[in-house]
Amino acid sequence: MKTYLLTGGAGYIGSHTALALLEAGHRVVVFDNLVNSSAEALRRVERLTGQAVTLFEGDMRDPAALRTVFAQHQPDAVIHFAGLKAVGESVRLPLDYYENNVTGTLNLCRAMVAAGVFTLVFSSSATVYGTANDSPLKEEMNTGVGLTNPYGRSKWMIEQLLQDAAAADERWRIALLRYFNPVGAHESGLIGEDPRGEPNNLMPYIAQVAVGRRRRLGVFGNDYPTPDGTGVRDYIHVVDLALGHVQALQALDSFSGCQVWNLGTGKGYSVLEMVQAFAKACGAAVPYEILPRRPGDLAVCFADPAKAQAELNWRAERSLNDMVTDAWRWQSQNPEGYDTALGSRSFDNKEKK
Repeated sequence: MKTYLLTGGAGYIGSHTALALLEAGHRVVVFDNLVNSSAEALRRVERLTGQAVTLFEGDMRDPAALRTVFAQHQPDAVIHFAGLKAVGESVRLPLDYYENNVTGTLNLCRAMVAAGVFTLVFSSSATVYGTANDSPLKEEMNTGVGLTNPYGRSKWMIEQLLQDAAAADERWRIALLRYFNPVGAHESGLIGEDPRGEPNNLMPYIAQVAVGRRRRLGVFGNDYPTPDGTGVRDYIHVVDLALGHVQALQALDSFSGCQVWNLGTGKGYSVLEMVQAFAKACGAAVPYEILPRRPGDLAVCFADPAKAQAELNWRAERSLNDMVTDAWRWQSQNPEGYDTALGSRSFDNKEKK
């Protein structure tokens, strides 16, 4: 059994990864400020696994809190999910994004060095490929060119920071996992995606329209050079994505330095294909309207996942039907997401600095 520290571990991807790690026999400590997440997610992870999760409530911008969680729990490795992630918001609040994402990561790395912990899995993004590359996107392609927003630039800056750290100190073992488009939920319907405010991603917006929380979906552009004119993206089930983190942690025992892996399916679906698939899953039409294109959006974006398949022994197994069926199960059973009253109650294993 190993102890893993998950920054931002009460969020969408973090909670599913916590579940996967517990099921693999490990101990999980979550460091989260709960600004865009819910302690209720971790309570439900405990229900699903019958095992305890320790929540340390703290902020990545607080070096003292990070030092405390390392001193108290002595993790073997870290998975770093914490950070702000709304593209539009990042344009309005760039300094907040650089402070939270880049400075927060710098604080984390310093706390890790002080604690003698050098194994790190970082939650990166396919946005680092920018607009200069054609799909399928491969790890060896150039990054940082044609980035259109501070969110994407913050992810790219963090990758540079971590690559430089690994080059300077051979003790580091770092995985940069470039996510494509996480969707879906755990098959139990107990944990899923619960964005605060208006969703920034397609699937939770579709789900909220389907459950009656929103009137209609806005589809940005229907004149792209794709089969139906709408943008094509690589959607990956969040459970497959979580299992990719487990495999990356295992792989780092055999790798040194800074390694990069795409986590995607290698197949793209259009916006309207996703709408139609979700309508089939929920048994009702999903109203939508066509809006003008958004600046910076690509026509097509999908992964080449061959490197992860070869080196991590990982591949995405769940189908589009699994993605939409599990997302609808979560949303229909939790029409308002995690119950606010429950989520604000004291968490049994919560700690503070």
